[in-house]
Amino acid sequence: MERLSRYVLGHRRTVRLVLVLLFLASGGAIALLLPNMTEANQYPGLPAYEANQQVLETYGTGGYERPFVPVVTLPPGTDVDDPGVRDALGDAFAAAGTAAGARFVSWADTGDPAFVGDDGRTTFGLVFGGPVEQGGLPGSALGEGGQLTDAIVAAMTPELPPGATLHVTGLDPLATGTDAGGLNVPVKLALTVLAALVVLAWAFRSWLALVPLLTAFTAIPISYIGLLLVSPLVTVHETTVVMLPLLGIGIAIDYALLVVARWREERARGALGDEAVHAAMRTAGHAVAFSSGAVAIGLLTMVVLPIPLLRSLGIGGTIVTATSALVAVTMLPLVLSWAGRRTHGASVRPSRLDRDGSRQWTRWVEGVVHRRWPAAIAATTLLVLLGGVAVNLNLDVPASDDLASAGPGRDGLDALTGAGVPTGTLTSFDVYVPAGTDPDALADDLRALPGVHGVAAPDDDAWRRDGSAVITVLPVEESGTPGGRATLDAVVDAVPDGVLVGGNATQQIGYVDVTYATFLWMLGLVALISYVMLARAFRSLLLPLKAIVMNLLSFAAVLGAMVLVWQWGWGTQELLGIQADGAIGTFVPVTLFAFLFGLTMDYEVFILSRVREEYDRTGDTRLAVVRGVARTGRLVTYAALVLFFSFASMASGGELDVAIFASGIALGILLDATVVRSVLVPATVVMMGRWNWWLPVWAARVLRVEPSPLAPRGPVPPPAVPEPRRVEAGTGAPGAQR
Repeated sequence: MERLSRYVLGHRRTVRLVLVLLFLASGGAIALLLPNMTEANQYPGLPAYEANQQVLETYGTGGYERPFVPVVTLPPGTDVDDPGVRDALGDAFAAAGTAAGARFVSWADTGDPAFVGDDGRTTFGLVFGGPVEQGGLPGSALGEGGQLTDAIVAAMTPELPPGATLHVTGLDPLATGTDAGGLNVPVKLALTVLAALVVLAWAFRSWLALVPLLTAFTAIPISYIGLLLVSPLVTVHETTVVMLPLLGIGIAIDYALLVVARWREERARGALGDEAVHAAMRTAGHAVAFSSGAVAIGLLTMVVLPIPLLRSLGIGGTIVTATSALVAVTMLPLVLSWAGRRTHGASVRPSRLDRDGSRQWTRWVEGVVHRRWPAAIAATTLLVLLGGVAVNLNLDVPASDDLASAGPGRDGLDALTGAGVPTGTLTSFDVYVPAGTDPDALADDLRALPGVHGVAAPDDDAWRRDGSAVITVLPVEESGTPGGRATLDAVVDAVPDGVLVGGNATQQIGYVDVTYATFLWMLGLVALISYVMLARAFRSLLLPLKAIVMNLLSFAAVLGAMVLVWQWGWGTQELLGIQADGAIGTFVPVTLFAFLFGLTMDYEVFILSRVREEYDRTGDTRLAVVRGVARTGRLVTYAALVLFFSFASMASGGELDVAIFASGIALGILLDATVVRSVLVPATVVMMGRWNWWLPVWAARVLRVEPSPLAPRGPVPPPAVPEPRRVEAGTGAPGAQR
């Protein structure tokens, strides 16, 4: 990296010109990219997805969309068989279908007793709304299309028999969060920038706080050029485009923070002018290169997943990470060289903190090292306990018992269940019947299956077209329960070849099965590539293994925390104003792993690179840990805070799936920076002693690095390390003078 910094400073004008041209070109890249991105979540090859697409293309409504369930309760003394009641109910449901642009079914048009409660005066129907774009993150997304509730009520009320009451229920009317209309990126990005500026101002207490922000504002637009270049090869999803700035600002600031802080430290040790820049790039620049590689690996392995949206997220995250690192190692030497030539400016003079490290962190790490066994046991116990909670993770569609406990949706559900109608009707699902198969015979076969409350198979144009038909299965138990899933499986097994079983829950179950069957391959690939990279970076066989094990343990703990927060509802209402719905978005674990593995490995590289450097200087593991963490702990804390605020801003708002994902990243960063990097890493490195630094000749030959033989017991005499050469500002390197 020192060679690169010397090249950059030796060709200042060329590098500046290239950066300016790339920044200007990024505007055109964004303009070309936006019209070509997709908002749809696609699941090619997934049977339920293909079924839902067939239903939607042929009939225009239903398929993936969850049904709205209008519940009509007739006045006492009236039942559905009374004269004129059936006609009035038929007109009411027809009006609902017209107003919502929806396919509908009820007792009035089928005469099926499955649509009537035990009391004879409670009846319901299913209204399948028009197509709602399957955009955003592929979680439960409850609350989408909720505006249909008002339209249904307004259309049905004038047509109902006198004295009848109407409530509209369904999973969407029962949603605990809302469709907040997207991420509102400008507002959330502004909050992130403001929080980052506060953190950086506290870290540097000078105008240098603006340098990391400058890096981010340069790297993020340029990353869209990379996204445009790969767009002919991969589907670029809207979610990738809008999340890229929120991810990029944290990563770019992290890298710049590390380099700028090391530059100040080198100046404090006596290196002035461009030599301080080269020294910072030789150390911190090297850490940035390996750190960005670790982050990119975690994200890029998402390409093995068979879901276009997740591939797009992985590629977009990889591009913004690589761009942030590239900008950090090319633009920062120019900025810091310019600042270094103005040594009279008090605002950039190094402080005692730059020279000696943080006294608070020194005291902290000395305490951890002194009590390393109790510290390691306590931290590991916490992570294991949280990881144990993760076995309760629920990726199914939320069940109605965990949704809104009050409101019109709950009133409608209470009316249904009070009349003996099972809650599984909320998760009714479509079956696409191609030409050549008798839909009535198939409906009779499905009615006979255990767990099926009823089957709707109207014979009008809204349900039968061009020789095909769509029938709807009403299960007894909700699809988010074990019994409901058993019913889905029974229906899938019972239908003949060519018949496709669709529905919201069916598609989500298929998504989980396909994605998490690939997840183990993704995990193994990440671990293998990360091990090789970190073994080269640390010149050690055991340190990379320890880092990977700790990251996996930290990931399990985060999943456990997500269960506590989003399934069991510990603090979500109080902190975020959102009621938990008893389930985690189907995409959350795999996406959390890809993001968190790289981001937390970021901090591992920052800390252990400095510990290795101190060990090479002193030959004493304990001293190396104290000095390394004392000098990097403060920076890792600041970097973690920036990323924490970035994702915490995403979690604010009513869009539940986005809040779950973003809060998971924020929790993971917080847990990793406090428990893992501040306690577990220093404690275990000291416990491993001389074995940390062992890299035998055969392994070094494979990795193409210098070997690191096992040191004898006790402190190793440090190698001779030349003192930093003190040079005058503006001298000491080719191209340093103007």
